[in-house]
Amino acid sequence: MQTVIFDVDDTLYDQTSPFKKAVQEQFTQSFTEKELTDLYIASRKHDLLFQKNCTGELSIVELQTYRITEACREFGITLSYQEAINFQDAYLAEQQKITLYEEVEELLNILYQQNIQLAVLTNGEKDHQSMKIKQLDLVRWIPEEHFFISGALGHAKPAQEVFTIIENKLQIDRTNTIYIGDFFEHDVVGAKQAGWQSIWMNHRHRQVPTTSVKPDKVVYSAKELLEIFQADYSLVV
Repeated sequence: MQTVIFDVDDTLYDQTSPFKKAVQEQFTQSFTEKELTDLYIASRKHDLLFQKNCTGELSIVELQTYRITEACREFGITLSYQEAINFQDAYLAEQQKITLYEEVEELLNILYQQNIQLAVLTNGEKDHQSMKIKQLDLVRWIPEEHFFISGALGHAKPAQEVFTIIENKLQIDRTNTIYIGDFFEHDVVGAKQAGWQSIWMNHRHRQVPTTSVKPDKVVYSAKELLEIFQADYSLVV
């Protein structure tokens, strides 16, 4: 059986939407739409520190406040610790309203009907990511035992321990496993090093890092992601 595994944030839903709403609610500055997107991308660079949360070097609150504070610093904005906390609270409230991309929902229906083994692998704190999984109602297609959250596993992508845990749990064939995610360093690198196929959801049009690792396919929207599965029947059999 073929297996398709999804990242969550900015892969299954538009993560910029709750981020932008929280910025507009909490910040006094005015931002253009491009500036809001650029600020979001800047904040995501600091997700590379998530392994330090898994090892206990950083608490989740320290990680969250550091991420937005450092992103703002790049834009010449200084945030106090309390302002960073207030932003994170507003961001969390908006994340509780997230919805799937329409095309992703259609893709999940197709894969489910084809009896493809489905799973989720996401970096993040267990309760926080579980909240998003519940809000997106992913149990419609994916059994609860197929949700893998780094905060619960003790390792974060791209560490190979994460991918090994999933291989053992799901009894997957590496060459017949596709991982779909938006974060090149975590998702593409991690999956390819594990011997899985990789689809890079590069809808933020990020530059390809200087590395020998290459995704098997690159898509620039949820629509393109759906279309490659519709066009290439071999991806779902």
